[in-house]
This record gives sequence, structure tokens and C-alpha cells, in this order.
Amino acid sequence: QVQLVESGGGLVQAGGSLRLSCAASGLTFSNTNMGWFRQAPGKEREFVAAISWGDSAFAADSVKGRFTISRDNAKNMVYLQMNSLKPEDTAVYYCAASVGGVLEVNEYDYWGQGTQVTVSS
Repeated sequence: QVQLVESGGGLVQAGGSLRLSCAASGLTFSNTNMGWFRQAPGKEREFVAAISWGDSAFAADSVKGRFTISRDNAKNMVYLQMNSLKPEDTAVYYCAASVGGVLEVNEYDYWGQGTQVTVSS
């Protein structure tokens, strides 16, 4: 049974930083692409960042230069370091796993329950 468990969300002031973590189990993590998505109230879930099993990283234009995705295959963990946070980054952030593509919501096979990130102005 695949499980993805996010942690690290919270309330932060604009300009601050947070680090999200995602613990994965029940899959061959080193062969799996991992991604972070977010969903704000009333909006569709959107791509934030992804990292392939081969360590290639991708990020949405809205977060490039501010967010960094990384993975630790020894610990079955994926991280999202978020710096220079803005109020528009407020959303529920989801960790996801894919054995296929990495950029689209429908390419992911497994999802975590999400963690709330709130950025105050």
C-alpha cells in the first residue's frame, strides 16, 4: 500500500521560508518521479515542482528561483524548500508520485493528504 505523508506546513509572514517534507512508503522510491502540487480555495490543483528518479528537477515559472525540490532516496523522502514566500503561495500543498510524466496532475498515480501553507502579508 503506497502512502505519502506531507509535513512542514504552517503560517509564515511574506518573505519567510518553509520546508515541506514528504515521506513515501510502499513503492520503489528510487525509480519513482515525485512532485509537489498546490490548490488554493476555488482554484484548480496546479503543478509546483517535480524531481525525476534521475534527479532532474522542474519548477513552475511562478516559483522558479524561490522554491527548490530535492529528494533523499536513502530515506524515501522528498522536500520542497520554499523561500521568499508570497501571499499568493497560500494553498494546500500535495506530494505526489508518478511512474510516468511529471508535469500534469493526471500523470500522477498516488497522492498525499496535503499540508496547509498560509502566507500572511
